[in-house]
Amino acid sequence: MDTIFALATARGRAGVAVIRVSGPRAVAAAETLAGALPRPRQAALRRLRDRAGGTLDDALVICFQKGASFTGEDVVELHLHGSPATVSAVQAELAHLPGLRLAEPGEFTRRALENGCLDLVQVEGLGDLLEAETEAQRKQALRVFEGELGKLVKTWRQNLIRAAALLEATIDFSDEDIPVDVTPEVLDLIEKTLVDLRRESAGSRVSERIRDGFEVAIVGRPNVGKSTLLNRLAGREAAITSEIAGTTRDVIELRMDLDGLPVSFLDTAGLRASDDSLEAEGVKRAISRAENADIRLFLTMDGGISDLGLAARPDDLIVLAKSDLSTNNNMLSVSGLTGFGLEELLAKIGDRLERRAASAATATRQRHREAIDSAIGALESAKLGVENAPDAVELAAENIRVAIRGLDCLIGYVDVEHVLDEIFASFCLGK
Repeated sequence: MDTIFALATARGRAGVAVIRVSGPRAVAAAETLAGALPRPRQAALRRLRDRAGGTLDDALVICFQKGASFTGEDVVELHLHGSPATVSAVQAELAHLPGLRLAEPGEFTRRALENGCLDLVQVEGLGDLLEAETEAQRKQALRVFEGELGKLVKTWRQNLIRAAALLEATIDFSDEDIPVDVTPEVLDLIEKTLVDLRRESAGSRVSERIRDGFEVAIVGRPNVGKSTLLNRLAGREAAITSEIAGTTRDVIELRMDLDGLPVSFLDTAGLRASDDSLEAEGVKRAISRAENADIRLFLTMDGGISDLGLAARPDDLIVLAKSDLSTNNNMLSVSGLTGFGLEELLAKIGDRLERRAASAATATRQRHREAIDSAIGALESAKLGVENAPDAVELAAENIRVAIRGLDCLIGYVDVEHVLDEIFASFCLGK
């Protein structure tokens, strides 16, 4: 296997830049540049020299032995002064050494997967951790990266392997008297696993929202103050405002960190019937996005929403708009112009989203949910077989094995080559 290297920190000027080298020639390459290396996991200052003996930089050098590194291979890190010129000079010198090449995107992490240092879900968690923008995203990604879902899968697999073994014992010894009826234990193992899997599947949609962001759609009639409210939230002119009704034609998104949760506020077209084809298309898109949003914020001047074509759901908010022009104090009200009521409104939205986030699972992606749902379907069939068809034990055992294979696919033991390239393509070179 080639020895690979790449910049593990962000490009551009910085106080420190880290170049990571991994593979069978990592130690030899570092010795060529730095001379005698420090003991594993001990940092030491070394002068890096080029082929002509000239000084490249004074760097902090750290070595990690095979089996005790991120990739599972010999790894050396060179902590350089962070100028682009220094980084380029050291990388150019590494590229001239035999057996070394620049890493491809995500190749360090892919080697960690192939060497058994991470499972596939942990790899996805690492990717989410690198992309995390809010505290909730960071915490969720860290749980996945630390292997919480993998631990759950290990428990589920052990239960199902036990259940399959009990059923197969009745098949193998069908001509003999088996002193104990295994059916109650098998059903108990299946049911316990099903309870966990169903809970994980249900919570995965909330986890996806934490990873990708919740959506709050601002809806209402034309000229009710939706774009003004969005601009107040943004602290800038994110949307065009005008006294002319129907100004907003497309959905305008504003990404925010709301008490640690990622939230996109959607400014939508005013909801009304229109002969203008562009405005009608805007209304169509507004209704579509609002129907899929987590919360709809109904802005109204009179408290009515019956003519908007959208029915309020339990978590939606009906808000009196342009409170600076109104004397109605019986409703939650807000003014995008002055900011009145904005703090209370955001608090109510935050409370609703916090309640949803509390039901988040460890599974965070559609791929996870599909694998879990596949296992649920197989186990439900196995349970019915054990309960109602004692003569079809072979089919029940096979359904349990199908569920096990689905869980194996979830963490990357089998049938995952088709998703690897897509996952690793989003990683930077240094990962």
